[in-house]
This record gives sequence, C-alpha cells and structure tokens, in this order.
Amino acid sequence: MNRRDFISTTGAVVVASALPTSEVFARNDSTDFGVPVLPALPYATNALEPYIDSMTMDIHHSRHHKAYVDGLVKAEAELAKARTTGDFAMIEYWSKKAAFHGGGHFLHSMFWKIMAPPSQGGGGEPTGTLADNIRNSFGSFDAFKKQFTAAAIAVEGSGWALLHYRPADKKLIVLQAENQHKLTSWGTTPIMGIDVWEHAYYLKYQNKRADYVNAWWNIVNWKQVQENMDVLK
Repeated sequence: MNRRDFISTTGAVVVASALPTSEVFARNDSTDFGVPVLPALPYATNALEPYIDSMTMDIHHSRHHKAYVDGLVKAEAELAKARTTGDFAMIEYWSKKAAFHGGGHFLHSMFWKIMAPPSQGGGGEPTGTLADNIRNSFGSFDAFKKQFTAAAIAVEGSGWALLHYRPADKKLIVLQAENQHKLTSWGTTPIMGIDVWEHAYYLKYQNKRADYVNAWWNIVNWKQVQENMDVLK
C-alpha cells in the first residue's frame, strides 16, 4: 500500500489521503495489509488554545479516537473470522461497525492534521491552487466559508461538515456526514472537515456549536488542506 492509499473501512472503496499510511496503519508482517493504529497528535494538547482547550483535545484524541481504532480492529477481526468459519449471521452488524469505526478513524486522523496553532500557520485564508479552486467552485472564499459554516452548524445530531474534492471534474464540494459515515458521497474524498459531535466542543462551548465553528476557522491548517487536495490530482 502506498502513500496515496487509505482503506477507510472493510469493503469500502479505496480513497486517497495525504496521511502517510504508517500514521494510521501499522504494518502487519504476515500480510500486505496494516493494523489500524492511533496516530500521535502533531502538536501538544494545549497548542490550539484558546480555540480548543487542552482537556477536550486530550479526551477527544486519547479516548474517542482510540475507541474508533479499537472498534475498527474488532470489526475487521470479526469479519475475518466470518470468512474463515463461513458463518455470516452477523455480517450486517459487523459491516456497519466497520463503516462507523473506519469512518471515525479516517476523519479524525485527517482532523488533527488540518488544524494548527496560528503561530504555526493556522487560520487566515488559503493561497495557491487551493484558493483558486475554492473561488472556481464557490465564487469566493467568503461564499465558501459561509456555506461550510452553515453546513457545520446545521448537521443534524452528531456528525461532520466536510470539504470534498471530486477528481472527475476537479471541483470542491461541501457535504455533511451524520455520525461518521452516513450521507457518504461516492467518487469524492474529504480533504478538510470539522467534527461537530458534542465531544469535540462541549467542555468549552457547552451547546453553542456556532461559537465553536466560528472559532475553529482561526486554526485551519490551509497548507495541509492544499496537500490533501494535491495528492488526489
């Protein structure tokens, strides 16, 4: 598996990512596949303050993301067991678990990397071909930001607002995801996203999701978003 390949769930399509495979899958010497692993945060847990507090970052990464990694490992093991035994009675259950936990693992692995402290490039506006593509796809950066913000605030229940790249026509589109996998659009790959599950912001912002979303723009790592888009071309 090369740098471009990231298998988000068992049985799912292969999508591309700028995440090095070794950060999210540890090599299994007995096969060509990997075992899901929790990637390290690329900064200290307090690095994104005051926009995201240290305790939230620690709990979000070490407990919630880890739970998705553990869940994906379990689901893939159970699916492998079903193939060995020929007993597929629980196939629907474990397929759903693989999609849910696989989606959580992929999106969170991306989420940590597309944020950075303002002192290290977070915030502001994108430049280069990413800025050009945003203008071509949405009319202006301001129009994109307003649409993305509205999508994030309006996610029903728990989920994500995501900026996807569609290779077929090189267009950027804003999508919502309920939980971490529902409302998935085929033929596109997320290159940026904000987690709007309450565990991502509740300690600091309580139920004020809009305040969290508006503050989050101060720590978007546009350089990484650009790399995520470039690797798909």
